[in-house]
Amino acid sequence: GWLFSAQALAPNFGRMNLFSGLLKIVSLNALVELGKAVAKAVIVGSIAYLVMRSEIDEVLGLMVEPAEAGSMHMAKLLFSTYMLIVMGLVLIAAVDAPYQMWSYAKKMMMTRQEVRQEAKESEGNPEIKAKIRAQQREMARRRMMSEVPTADVVVTNPTHYAVALKYTDGKMGAPQVVAKGADAVAARIRELAAANNVPLLEAPPLARALFKHVELGDAIPETLYTAVAEVLAYVFQLKAYKSQGGDRPEKPQDIDVPAGLDPLEGS
Repeated sequence: GWLFSAQALAPNFGRMNLFSGLLKIVSLNALVELGKAVAKAVIVGSIAYLVMRSEIDEVLGLMVEPAEAGSMHMAKLLFSTYMLIVMGLVLIAAVDAPYQMWSYAKKMMMTRQEVRQEAKESEGNPEIKAKIRAQQREMARRRMMSEVPTADVVVTNPTHYAVALKYTDGKMGAPQVVAKGADAVAARIRELAAANNVPLLEAPPLARALFKHVELGDAIPETLYTAVAEVLAYVFQLKAYKSQGGDRPEKPQDIDVPAGLDPLEGS
């Protein structure tokens, strides 16, 4: 049912604090500027009142003075009033100057903090950057794996390395490496190749040379043309055999690579 509480109806003067609420709405600078404006108005008004009160007889006497003497007298009164107002404003400026210096220093400090914060944000949190790099590597790996089914052949080590090659006559100047990997990635490349009927060929020196010296998406160097041509010749003969029949081509054995390209050479 309904529950009434007298405590909720009691006045809460903390919630009714007009000054604290005003401070939340109006900034400190705005309050200072408002105070300066009020002080200026009070000083100007007070000076005008005091001058009129002390010089009332002279002001009234201006009406009966000759024009030239009255003008001089009026100028003197105005000048003295002006000087008093200037002195009052100088006093306000003397009080305001330290505050303005403090406010400027505070703003500069905040600006430096904002610059540091912006630099920190632009550089990024190391953990976030690491996650982004990991995501980028994963996306690149997935794109690479999607190219395996389109490859003409996968050259293997046979277990440590796997390099997928593709060559389209008339569109490519030389065969390209569309995927490559070591260990677990190499195993995944072999699995995808087998699942998509991409020929697998064991040629350890060539696989190591391709993995070491050819970046993903790049064409093979001229120094490996002969070795890769031997591999592709077998692949194309194998495709012809599967589609047309005839004698099954023999796998090339002991495919050599030029000296210095096999990372294990001489080890």
